[in-house]
Amino acid sequence: MKKRSFSLAGHRTSVALEDEFWVALAAVAVARGMPLGSLVATVDAAREPGRNLASALRVLALAECGAKKSGFG
Repeated sequence: MKKRSFSLAGHRTSVALEDEFWVALAAVAVARGMPLGSLVATVDAAREPGRNLASALRVLALAECGAKKSGFG
């Protein structure tokens, strides 16, 4: 697990994810033309109530990976 810190909505927060998820999320950020911190802030703002940020980021990484493998990305 690798922990990274971000400033979200004016507050500092840390997220711990496996290295593989950070690699996938970095690729998503590059594909969207945004810094990783901006991607994390976007996910944070859009996540469902009750879903923690680490979980929301993992779901995004899996969804993007699945879309590319199935030809939808």
